[in-house]
Amino acid sequence: MINYNPKNWSTFIFHIHKSDTFRKLWPLMLAVAIFSGLVAFVELNFLQLSKSDYVTNIGMMHSLLGFVLSMLLVFRTNTAYDRWWEGRKLLGSLTNVSRNLAMKIKALKLTEEDVRFFEYGIPKYAFALKEHLRERMYFGKNSLLIEVEEGKHIPNQIAGSLINRLYELLEKGAISQEQFIVLSSDFNQFTDICGACERIKNTPIPYSYSAFIKKFIFIYVITLPFGWVFSLGYFVIPIVPFILYVLASLELIAEEIENPFGEDANDLPVDQICTNIEKHVEEILG
Repeated sequence: MINYNPKNWSTFIFHIHKSDTFRKLWPLMLAVAIFSGLVAFVELNFLQLSKSDYVTNIGMMHSLLGFVLSMLLVFRTNTAYDRWWEGRKLLGSLTNVSRNLAMKIKALKLTEEDVRFFEYGIPKYAFALKEHLRERMYFGKNSLLIEVEEGKHIPNQIAGSLINRLYELLEKGAISQEQFIVLSSDFNQFTDICGACERIKNTPIPYSYSAFIKKFIFIYVITLPFGWVFSLGYFVIPIVPFILYVLASLELIAEEIENPFGEDANDLPVDQICTNIEKHVEEILG
């Protein structure tokens, strides 16, 4: 995730960050500029269709379709941001649950071995969930404290180990039934958070909807020179690529943030959040 000062306008205007959509779109913008120039050249020098009132009114189509396209892009962007923000709230819940568990375990006056187990297991769950959402394996340091099997759901295995240790403490009489109920409720939130994160990651926007928006943008931009060359002339060469940049950038941004757990520049700072969980749990139980 990019950390920035929202009040520094010069950074936004004059600096092109590596994540800027302009870097991804400039080849297509260049192609559209060349196409617009060819359309303008043929029309102004050969066809001269601007003398026909019927043809010059073709721009009315773009006025109507532009409104429809703007509504689609607003919905697309809002939907993607809702997923991004929900992911951030889930990671915040994971942080809070981890801290609360650490403080409750600290207050129980357990043996050193049990405290070290939870000190390792609680942040290990956060790191395992991060790698699971990125479709990578995670074992972690000192993995003998909690053994996991490759090829299986690692966050579930870690949560199961934590719950099993909690049952062992209950059987030994190290914690009471009331304490067990409170702690198990907190541990259950791990699985709830994992399931909600998986729902965001594994449920992208429907394919037909995404494909339709891309085709709509492409057809809209490609037909702009035919409608605007009569009034703008060769100025369609810079104007049409700029319109493409604006419309396509909204779609690219929505694509990037709809899965907020990855490693793109605008994704959530999952690595930092997991590191903070580990740091805070060690501070509490250390």
